[in-house]
Amino acid sequence: MSAKPEILNVNAKMLHGALSRQLQTEVVDADYQETTLQGGTIASVYLLTGIADAADGRKLPYRIVLKIQKKWERYGDPNSWRREYDLYASDLAETFSGGVRWPVCYLAEMNDDTDEFRLWLEYADGVSGTNLTPETYEQVALEWGRYQGKLYRERPTVLDRLTNLSTSDLMKKTYLHYRSWPVVHDYIRSEECELPRHLSGMMIEIDAHSDEIFARIESLPLVLCHRDFWSTNLIYADGKIRLIDWDTAGWGYPGEDLASLIADETDPAQMVDYYRRCVPAYHRAFAEQAQIPYIEDDCVYEMILIVFGYRLIESYLHSEDERDKQLAVRTLESIYAMKNDFAPN
Repeated sequence: MSAKPEILNVNAKMLHGALSRQLQTEVVDADYQETTLQGGTIASVYLLTGIADAADGRKLPYRIVLKIQKKWERYGDPNSWRREYDLYASDLAETFSGGVRWPVCYLAEMNDDTDEFRLWLEYADGVSGTNLTPETYEQVALEWGRYQGKLYRERPTVLDRLTNLSTSDLMKKTYLHYRSWPVVHDYIRSEECELPRHLSGMMIEIDAHSDEIFARIESLPLVLCHRDFWSTNLIYADGKIRLIDWDTAGWGYPGEDLASLIADETDPAQMVDYYRRCVPAYHRAFAEQAQIPYIEDDCVYEMILIVFGYRLIESYLHSEDERDKQLAVRTLESIYAMKNDFAPN
């Protein structure tokens, strides 16, 4: 008899259908055991393992991921909760290259009554998070530059049919929302600010020149961005990259995803090295596919501060653990070191 843990409430028909597609044979029954995997802000993610009974009598071992996503609303992006389902329902998978793709989706189900969807996904077994090496970071930047450049050059019609994407001004809106918050905005300008002056001044300078910075960024071409492009969402195996968690994907600018790759919960001691490796690798790979006005290195540095500057200041200001405060300071110090570190050829 199939095991059915109450926590998952797995529909046997859906399980059998997903396994039939994964194993490429008709599955009539399957048992399973679940292991909770690390999920996102609101998603529950499980690894299901077991034995599938095929219609031809074979007993086949399997591993499959079940991702359960409930409705929620992200600031400035209300439909992001269902975006991954919509993307998997599209033909976007046809645009991926050999070097980078998302996990295969064997079955997707949307429950409009409960505002919840479930994705039955390939289990990507590989290296991720803090186990990624500097060389892997560089390869990720290279492959992502190739992919974005290829999309920009070819402009496949599937992009025109994607109706649920985050908008190009999401980065700007999020920054302005943070900047309008007096708690962090006024703190770095106050006598009570305990951050080193060059770090608070770095953010004040970004604020002072934000209009011209955004004018320069917005002069770049629009490309499809992942927008949650950090180490935990990257799985590296057999020289290839699997990219998970596409709920923030949308139109953005070249280099925007690099900001997350370099600075989102990265070891501060590694950030400058990642910056030196990833920025030129990305530029080089993008240029292999499409000729565009040169993406100034300053844009990546400034995008990092736009996306993470106030978040780090908030962490410093509100963390009760002194180690977290010092981590925020060290991260800001690493960003400061990037400003004039890389001189384009």
